[in-house]
Amino acid sequence: MDLTFLSAVLVGAGCLALGYYIGARYPGHVLFSARFTKDSAHVNNGKKNDKLKEPLEVEKLADILEDFKMVLVVRNDLKMGKGKIAAQCSHATLGLYKKLLHRAPKALNKWEMCAQPKVVLKIESEEDMLALQEQAKLLKLPTHITIDAGRTQIAPNSRTVMAILGPVEVVDDVTGGLKLL
Repeated sequence: MDLTFLSAVLVGAGCLALGYYIGARYPGHVLFSARFTKDSAHVNNGKKNDKLKEPLEVEKLADILEDFKMVLVVRNDLKMGKGKIAAQCSHATLGLYKKLLHRAPKALNKWEMCAQPKVVLKIESEEDMLALQEQAKLLKLPTHITIDAGRTQIAPNSRTVMAILGPVEVVDDVTGGLKLL
């Protein structure tokens, strides 16, 4: 066996052991980066991270109401293909999920306990989508709008899908007039 190979194996094993030790001792932390240390300000794009923000209003509704659902509102005017719509809906779902994970965990849990219902509806323009988002905000419902990078079918920075999550009755107040995709 070559001495260089044996040295490389030993160094690799040592690094693996060190990584395991650090991971076990400091779970969830990335060491050697001020951006992710426990005491740092956690800033994303000039905004504070969701972990430091107040809980969302929908969290209070989770204590009172039982049935929660997510509605995905797809822009019909973009003429996206089926696969593109599926990908954009996935982005919107994940974006809203990540937003709610720390700021409304009870609401997210309530939705999960309802079997994670999702309804996909269509809307005819970006302006209509933004108006719908404002209506959702007035009712204190969390939303997430996916913005496409523009690498395939549509122009960069196009708002493609909006996700809304909340009690069925409240979400229906916002999206009840829309048709299924």
